[in-house]
Amino acid sequence: SCREQPIFSTRAHVFQIDPATKRNWIPASKHALTVSYFYDATRNVYRIISVGGTKAIINSTITPNMTFTKTSQKFGQWADSRANTVYGLGFASEQHLSQFAEKFQEVKEAARLAREKSQDKTELTNPALNITSHQVLPSPIISSNGPGEDKLFRSQSADVEITTEKERLKKMLSEGSVSEVQWEAEFFSLQDNNNKLVAALHEANANVDQWKKQLAAYQEETESLRQRVAELESQGAHDSSSENNKDELSQTLEELELLIKAKDEEIQMLKNQKCGRWEAEGEREETLQKLQELEARNAELERRLHLAEQTLAETLAEREKIQNEVTKVAEMMDVKIFELSEIRQGLAKLVES
Repeated sequence: SCREQPIFSTRAHVFQIDPATKRNWIPASKHALTVSYFYDATRNVYRIISVGGTKAIINSTITPNMTFTKTSQKFGQWADSRANTVYGLGFASEQHLSQFAEKFQEVKEAARLAREKSQDKTELTNPALNITSHQVLPSPIISSNGPGEDKLFRSQSADVEITTEKERLKKMLSEGSVSEVQWEAEFFSLQDNNNKLVAALHEANANVDQWKKQLAAYQEETESLRQRVAELESQGAHDSSSENNKDELSQTLEELELLIKAKDEEIQMLKNQKCGRWEAEGEREETLQKLQELEARNAELERRLHLAEQTLAETLAEREKIQNEVTKVAEMMDVKIFELSEIRQGLAKLVES
């Protein structure tokens, strides 16, 4: 709508809670979608909207009592009582999740201020709200089952309904399986990362199918040529009336044999290409395995290097400690030698006297 403007946008995998089990998540799309915060200046309302194709996957109005919960490093969820569901978002990184959560808190606070401002305006413009505390009129009583039955206050009924709805939503959130959410989010993230590989595999399968069709066509054509050669050979056996016919038949046979040979070579080339394709796939798998082994070996060498550095640091610290102790002992010996020399000088003076 032209009156609504986006204030924040990001991309995430969108999920909705299964209405049947209230435990499992149902993905809303196969790929990540754009999820945006919109602000309606006319109604002073904030909404979260995400569109997949021509369908609105998320259309959630933010209210002050909503809470966005981080259930893992890349997944968050919130409950919408108006839509009677729980939405889940799987992000590509923890930073994107934190940004979305911070924006949710800002929008929630803005919605709270907007509601309080709207309530203040209503109190100022509605004369019925200016009644003093000792003049408050009693709430109207509504009979739910006709005269003679128990009567309920409208405000009490609304409070019970809201409390029940909150308890139901809390139960839905508490029953949600965090491990399943993390698994599904990681699954779709890996699915996005493997899109190129899937496309390449589809292209390879399409090429294989095309080669099979070409091979079948060449085989049919070769069989047709062989039948033609057999017919010509039978005609040549029955028709030996002139040398010219024999020469023409011989030349035709040679041409057909050359054509058959060319087709056989082309068929063999296609077979070799097909085998080469599968060999390339095998080499790729082997290369990936070697790469994994090298990465594991590199990790082991890094661990050993870390241990060696730690040992060297400990050795240097011990060596420095020993040097300090040696220095202290040397200083003490110098003091003792100086004292001993003074004692000797004193003894020498006593002897002379």
